[in-house]
Amino acid sequence: MPSPAAAHGSTILPGARTYLCYLDLRENGSTQMPSNAACASAVQQSGTTPLYNWFAVLDSNGAGRTTGYIPDGTLCSGGNRGPFDFSAYNAVRSDWPTTHLSSGANIELRHSNWAHHPGQFNVYITKSSWSPNQSLGWGDLEQISTVTNPPQRGGVGSEEGHYYWNVQLPNRSGQHIVFVHWIRSDSQENFYSCSDVVFDGGNGQVTLGDRTLSAEQVAAASDEATAADAARAAHADHADHADHGGGESARGASTLSGFSLGTVSVVRAVGSDLAGLLS
Repeated sequence: MPSPAAAHGSTILPGARTYLCYLDLRENGSTQMPSNAACASAVQQSGTTPLYNWFAVLDSNGAGRTTGYIPDGTLCSGGNRGPFDFSAYNAVRSDWPTTHLSSGANIELRHSNWAHHPGQFNVYITKSSWSPNQSLGWGDLEQISTVTNPPQRGGVGSEEGHYYWNVQLPNRSGQHIVFVHWIRSDSQENFYSCSDVVFDGGNGQVTLGDRTLSAEQVAAASDEATAADAARAAHADHADHADHGGGESARGASTLSGFSLGTVSVVRAVGSDLAGLLS
């Protein structure tokens, strides 16, 4: 398996396209081809390297800029300015891996802290008029949350490590996108992620393709302590980094292993209490 870059972050609850496609890829490691059709198409276009760096959708010179800087139709790849080719994850299609939510619910949003940086997170959701059959532009989004320097759980540089804060969802129905823009305050570097969700009364179930994992299955993550220890060891040499243009690679043991989506050993990053977080 390729060594992942040593930094960055993406939304893990609700799961970003890159994150959930990565989990699907891990389940199908023997073929290196996700079972989800949208994820498979993205891999056919740009290979597996972007997915092994699912947390690295970034622009080193983003500086908080939005409309007029990141072109419409490229929001999910951060304008295609980062070190990896995430352009395939802008594709207009309705079959991306999806998290099931309830309209108007209060959820705990979780964002990977693969590397810790101070800054602001802006959370958007597509407007009621948006359709999954159209590309995503800034005019399609409504901002629903902003938070600066939220608290963290888990080890930095581990899959279960994350920032977290509560987000009140608006009233919506059908399929939508939750878009998160992380604006670092200690550099110009910004991060971006698109999470596909459907408002159907769900409480955090995840549909990857032809199967849906219950919130209880997702919550049954295993080996968290082992993963955290390995991640801390792998990340120790990178404590002094500042910016991440893609040139670094992780040294030491990799923690991106051991997933079995066909059973209940899945999604270490989500943790053991997911079922109670979404209501």
